[in-house]
Amino acid sequence: MSRGSSGYDRHITIFSPEGRLYQVEYAFKTVKASGNTCIAIRGKDSVCFVTQKKVPDKLMVPSSVTNIHRITQNIGMLAIGLHGDARSLVQKARSESAEFKFKYGYDITPAVLARILADQAQVYTQHAYMRPLGVIPIIVGIDEEDGPQLYKVDPAGYFVGYKATSCGVKDQESINWLEKQHRALSDGFETLTHDDIIQMAISGLQHVLSEDLKASDIEVGVAHVPLTGEETADALFEGGRFTVLTEEQIDAHLVAISERD
Repeated sequence: MSRGSSGYDRHITIFSPEGRLYQVEYAFKTVKASGNTCIAIRGKDSVCFVTQKKVPDKLMVPSSVTNIHRITQNIGMLAIGLHGDARSLVQKARSESAEFKFKYGYDITPAVLARILADQAQVYTQHAYMRPLGVIPIIVGIDEEDGPQLYKVDPAGYFVGYKATSCGVKDQESINWLEKQHRALSDGFETLTHDDIIQMAISGLQHVLSEDLKASDIEVGVAHVPLTGEETADALFEGGRFTVLTEEQIDAHLVAISERD
């Protein structure tokens, strides 16, 4: 029990006299306690997120450890926090996406998926027999009408669209850096193309962590609006508009960043 809570953190449904729900605040702290930091940016034709990849045990198979998950061909999710909670949330997102397509005949949009997950998170704050999930999902995807989309859902059930955002242990430092970069661009991030936003997101993560990252240290997921014929001509987007970059592709971007700097 934290100091000053005076027992108000025992149940999720009890407000403190200051109007706080301590269990929801603890869920936010759980995300920071994961030790990971991620950055997401929406550009002109693409939207991507970059996060640290930490393998806690040398006996683990690195390829089996990930924070990035494909929800549909057009939508990907980055979940920072408790891995068990993240798996539950990913399963919920995939189930809702499949049900939406079966019911309406077309793919779910990132905005609708974010609203569904936010509704569930908010319900978890109303009942004593539930607890908030200790995870923050960042959703990226391509909307057929609105193009690249970026949403973040928090444990309190709040979601909103972003031009760029961050979450994790160094989220505030990352947001400060993103705001500075956004002001430096005449038209903001909306002018950046596919390679530009990937390299900017990686550069931002390197900046806030104050270290040079290797391809094995990070994960990169990107949703891209293909040009005419690109979906069949480019193997990168074979199987959908959302993809997770391989270590070779990440390394190529790291080389481009080092040459530019």
